[in-house]
Amino acid sequence: MSSRNQSYVIYLLLFVAIIAMVVYNFRQQSTSQDVIPINQVASDIQQGKVQRIVEQDSQIQVYLSDGSQKISHQETNTSLIDQLTQLGVTPAELAANKIQIEVQPPSAWLGVITALGYILPFIFLAGLFWFIFRQAQGSNNAAMSFGKSRARMFTGDQPTVTFEDVAGVEEAKEELKEVVEFLREPQKFISLGARIPKGVLLVGPPGTGKTLLAKAVSGEAGVPFFSISGSEFVEMFVGVGASRVRDLFDQAKRHSPCIVFVDEIDAVGRQRGAGLGGSHDEREQTLNQMLVEMDGFDTDTNVIIMAATNRPDILDPALLRPGRFDRRVVLDRPDMRGREAILKVHAKGKPLGPGVDLGVIARATPGFVGADLENLVNEAAILSARANKRSISQLELEEAIERVIAGPERKSRLISEAEKRIVAYHEAGHAVVINTLPEADPVQKVSIIARGMAGGFTMSLPEEDRTLMARKKLVADMIGLLGGRAAEEIVFDDITSGASNDIERVTQVARNMVTRLGMSSELGPMVYGQKEELIFLGREISEQRDYSEAVAEKIDHEVRRLVNDAYDRARDILVEYRDKLDEVASRLLEVETISREEFEKIFPPPYEKKSPTPVLVANKAN
Repeated sequence: MSSRNQSYVIYLLLFVAIIAMVVYNFRQQSTSQDVIPINQVASDIQQGKVQRIVEQDSQIQVYLSDGSQKISHQETNTSLIDQLTQLGVTPAELAANKIQIEVQPPSAWLGVITALGYILPFIFLAGLFWFIFRQAQGSNNAAMSFGKSRARMFTGDQPTVTFEDVAGVEEAKEELKEVVEFLREPQKFISLGARIPKGVLLVGPPGTGKTLLAKAVSGEAGVPFFSISGSEFVEMFVGVGASRVRDLFDQAKRHSPCIVFVDEIDAVGRQRGAGLGGSHDEREQTLNQMLVEMDGFDTDTNVIIMAATNRPDILDPALLRPGRFDRRVVLDRPDMRGREAILKVHAKGKPLGPGVDLGVIARATPGFVGADLENLVNEAAILSARANKRSISQLELEEAIERVIAGPERKSRLISEAEKRIVAYHEAGHAVVINTLPEADPVQKVSIIARGMAGGFTMSLPEEDRTLMARKKLVADMIGLLGGRAAEEIVFDDITSGASNDIERVTQVARNMVTRLGMSSELGPMVYGQKEELIFLGREISEQRDYSEAVAEKIDHEVRRLVNDAYDRARDILVEYRDKLDEVASRLLEVETISREEFEKIFPPPYEKKSPTPVLVANKAN
């Protein structure tokens, strides 16, 4: 019987029980009205008040001369005539008063209803408890399912994601194709003595497609796929997580060969014994159970564990050793060709205009991951729908880039003409300085329209990807970032808070050059300070100083020198090209946004550009 039919039966029984209880209670209420003792009936007979008596089972209905009705009860082992005789009412008096005594046989239905009235409440309570426990076994949130795994199972019959839907991570796909082959033809490898890998750890920044790639492996292999998050193992009660791990692996073994995918495994796989105030017993027991299941005595199952995390540095070493997670697949940010392939995947099914060039969009989005590019295409589609267009044009895609980077335009923001002029010269200063430096990236757009938290922005993007950063490039970036502050000082003989973000970034670049990259002639090629930071996130947790106060003073002096030299260089450039600065600022005040072509008509680059790495200079509004 299906669950739906079971529900219908339960509802029907509940309805019958309620009706029976209502009838029974109604009968009980009716019988409880005007109940008189048998001696009262005898007294009424002697006084001539009784007209007719109806006897049914143990109940006596007395009809009086005034038309009223009363109810009495008789003893079950004595007849009504005998009881009346004992109370002084003879048959002669009954005949004299013309009182008829009618005896009716008991009603079968009445007996059934009476019996049901007693039995059904207990049946109803038993059925209610059965229903609750039945639901508890099938519900993930019920009390009786604490120890059950919450993994969602997807069959491999109709795959929704394959390797064709994943782009930009070709090396990772090649690594995982071996896993697919293991699942499809395990005997091919077992015959050669090869051991099927137990686990594959997908490592990479957020949004690079770790979960999508795991689904693609399942789709390609055509095997069941169990998906669960690491946080779903950990509960408040000790032992629940370990029970869920056992249940998950039991399910996986019954459906082997299969894939078990644990997303964000760092929630349960964090290093044991770490943390302030002692360890978490529940999480550690869950991890211990997972370690045993992955590499215990039972090793003859074709179950491959895939896990994803962007924090591999905090995982327990026992989880990462060979025999548990044998493979570590790194998904890095895609290069320009990878971004173009990802854009083509996400553009499928969307009407693109005839002039759309995804290669241009790929070149303009360095550092974007797959999730960013998907969001970009979606934003472009939304912009096209707002404009009532039937296709997505290049203009919407370029606008979507700026929305993803800096946020939507804030055209409704009202600023005074004086502030607008300051912002125009600030952004013009960035653009002019960047345009004169051969190592800097080409200026793509200059705008004084506020976006997000920025009062205006100057976007300079590379024309090709680059993994190495030269010292001259870093210095050029610092000079370009300080161009806005230098322009304010030259033109207005005053400075504003608009360059706060620029100064923060310049200081950070200079300090990294001195302490991390060994790019200081004064301090030499050394690293100063041991920093603990989260891999792929770049967030510092703490810094251990391994240098003296004298060296710290030299570091501060060197950072100050680099920043001051960059600022002096920016001032010199703007003094030399003051006419171009005024011209660009005037054009910005007139049209608010200048593209690369229009900017280079006003100020052609004095040098041949060599482009690497992106810089987005934003004037933060305070």
